[in-house]
Amino acid sequence: MGVDLVDITAKRAALTPNRIAFEDALTGRTLSYAQLEDRCARAAGVLTSLGVMRENRVAIICRNRIEFFEIMFACAKLGAIFVPLNWRSPAAELSALIADCGAKLVVFCADDAETARALGSALLALDDGYEAALAGASPLVTDRRWAGDDTWFLMYTSGTTGQPKGVIQTYQMSVVNAFHVGEAFDLRDGDTTLNFLPLFHSAGIQLVTIPTLIAGGTVIVLPGFDEARALALMPRLDIFFGVPAVYQQLALHPEFERADLARVRSWGCGGAPLADVLVELYAAKGVKVCNGYGMTETGPTAFIAMKEDALQKIGSVGKPLMLLDVRIVDADGCDVPVGESGEIWMRGPGLTPGYWKKPEESAKAFTADGWLKSGDIGRRDADGCYYVAGRIKEMYISGGENVYPAEVENVLARHPSILETAIIGVSDEKWGEVGHAFIMLRPDAAPVTAADVIQFCRANVAGFKAPRHVTFVEEFPRTAAGKIRKHLLAPTFSAHAR
Repeated sequence: MGVDLVDITAKRAALTPNRIAFEDALTGRTLSYAQLEDRCARAAGVLTSLGVMRENRVAIICRNRIEFFEIMFACAKLGAIFVPLNWRSPAAELSALIADCGAKLVVFCADDAETARALGSALLALDDGYEAALAGASPLVTDRRWAGDDTWFLMYTSGTTGQPKGVIQTYQMSVVNAFHVGEAFDLRDGDTTLNFLPLFHSAGIQLVTIPTLIAGGTVIVLPGFDEARALALMPRLDIFFGVPAVYQQLALHPEFERADLARVRSWGCGGAPLADVLVELYAAKGVKVCNGYGMTETGPTAFIAMKEDALQKIGSVGKPLMLLDVRIVDADGCDVPVGESGEIWMRGPGLTPGYWKKPEESAKAFTADGWLKSGDIGRRDADGCYYVAGRIKEMYISGGENVYPAEVENVLARHPSILETAIIGVSDEKWGEVGHAFIMLRPDAAPVTAADVIQFCRANVAGFKAPRHVTFVEEFPRTAAGKIRKHLLAPTFSAHAR
């Protein structure tokens, strides 16, 4: 039996009806909690009129906007299952996901109308008739609690390594995540946060939007990340969460040095390791960016470093959050000693029960006693702080030695001419595998050669860890959340190595 979640919008409307729940960063439009509840209840009425019933799937394709959450909460009121889709994907790719989830309805915005209409499903246009439909709809009135074990939404994995899978997200996972975010970020009643991460990723929904609404705060919504607007909004924010690419873009903006960052109480980073050099750059402005770690499968929050460890233990993702147990195991599933590397296994009430319609994949992801096998390599130090080295599949063996690309990427981030690096293992006749570094230079970078890169590595890491091949690129293939899609690097860029 799961832990139930109360109807968030109804409860907040009863507790704090006049507080601002959402603000549109572009237009300044606001919704109080009372207004939000009315619109969500009416949206549930609209969905009902379109034939949506309990457990039906409702897909959505749109940029970040308040209406996204209206539909999401409307689905919860109905007991329907919400399915955010990546608006960057072509119709051919999305059609497979629509078929996989069996969507009853596709909700879309004007920007994605062509894609939505190519999917062959019933449609609801947010920019054409939605407001009129809301005005004419009868609000759905329910006192139904949102059962913890029930599926609230499906999050299709970003596909950094292959075919997306629909990760089941339950109401209980949102309860646990809200508790973890509140604990890690010191989220308080009435706090203001910023939503700009893509909403077809778990972080866009769960970090920090849903926890802020549960706490009775205000979420400012940006259609997507805009470093100038984000910097301008900092004096109004209490909590800020971004991925490394966001922190890099903010630091490169001309207004960064003059930006007022003093109000932000907690700074979080996840999705990928934040380079040491960036941690130190923000520290020079009095900002302690706390690295975190999690997966879509963990709801997503699993680790967030404490402020006191942000500088003392640079590179650490901290300790497991309250409702999570963690093990570091070897290939046989046996716990490894402190300081040694192994696979991260996790267990707790905030984990997904599995993948949509993929029982075999679900069974492979978990042990018989409920431990999620993350596929990530990590270690624990003597103080109980954890460090993530990267995906098991990314590790390569060079001359009999294990090489973790994240370690070398972090070293290269210190090179004055290098903006970002991605390293993969490639076949080598002599050593079995060697590193191939893909390098993006800073806009104002001094000239640098492949030999310079390799020499810099050899001066800072063991020789076997230094890449043997270097490719300079103008951009990386990325997921919408900013993660580099490493599995696309070799075929895309190998011809340009030098």
